[in-house]
Amino acid sequence: MNNLLELDNLQTSFFTREGEVKAVRGVSFAVKRGEVVGIVGESGCGKSVTCKSVLKLLGSNGKVVGGHVHFMGEDLARKTPEQMRHIRGNDIAMIFQDPMTALNPVLTIGKQMSEILIRNQNLGKKAAKEKSIAMLQQVGIGNAEQRYHQYPHEFSGGMRQRVMIAIALSCHPKLLIADEPTTALDVTIQAQILRLLKQLQQQTDTAIMLITHDLGVVAQVSSRVVVMYGGLVMEQGSVEDIFYRPAHPYTRGLLASLPRQGDAGARLSPIEGSPPGLLNPPPGCPFAERCPQRMERCSSLPPMYQIKEDHQAMCWLWDSEVKHAGR
Repeated sequence: MNNLLELDNLQTSFFTREGEVKAVRGVSFAVKRGEVVGIVGESGCGKSVTCKSVLKLLGSNGKVVGGHVHFMGEDLARKTPEQMRHIRGNDIAMIFQDPMTALNPVLTIGKQMSEILIRNQNLGKKAAKEKSIAMLQQVGIGNAEQRYHQYPHEFSGGMRQRVMIAIALSCHPKLLIADEPTTALDVTIQAQILRLLKQLQQQTDTAIMLITHDLGVVAQVSSRVVVMYGGLVMEQGSVEDIFYRPAHPYTRGLLASLPRQGDAGARLSPIEGSPPGLLNPPPGCPFAERCPQRMERCSSLPPMYQIKEDHQAMCWLWDSEVKHAGR
């Protein structure tokens, strides 16, 4: 089986005082072994919730209410909490959004790294320390033996993110989920972190799910892209298809809103309007209210159309009747 991870009609909700928030409403895509898949979309579109659903890290009011999550052929929904604790870190690791707050400020870097190796890899203290130092060296942190004994506040934001990457990769996971790994970093450090992720992925053949709202980040490291909006997948395909042959109006809108090199002074084209609320999501296409090409049938949810092999879009524009009518 070539697919490492398969999401099939995944549905995740949060139950609040106001009602059921349908954060993920039927997401399907796969991640192959050793590939980098970028998951993009506006804030609140369901990117992070999709990935936390894989690891069952939804909190007390979150629940997967439908669909399946298959990892290496096994349904994670059927795993017990104890089995999931073994999978987290060993088989699937996650880099969380903010490196400034993800590390425990009262424990040394070495203590935090060694604890994971002792628990997940059954290493002794000496072996865990040696491996932790080696991982710090692998992610480009100089004076690793000295840094091992330091606290998070003694590291810059970029260095903390490198530590997070070292922790995530220390148990040699088959899948790494990186949730906005460059959000809190300046542009120069962002580029360094992305190069590091790409380099480590090539060295270890670890598959990566890269969650971001930045299409520029996706273009640098991903081979395939999943575009999400309103808790659904709007389009998915190769980087070349998404950037040069976008099939969904939302994807085209995202690309049009990007500043272009050499177009200094040119006006950007924002997407007018706001994303739909997911407490009472619309019955049809969630992008319809903001779409310049909306039509009457957009009031019902379109199926996922196959544009070509490995390129799909959820849009009525690809319906044979609509294309035949010349729309």
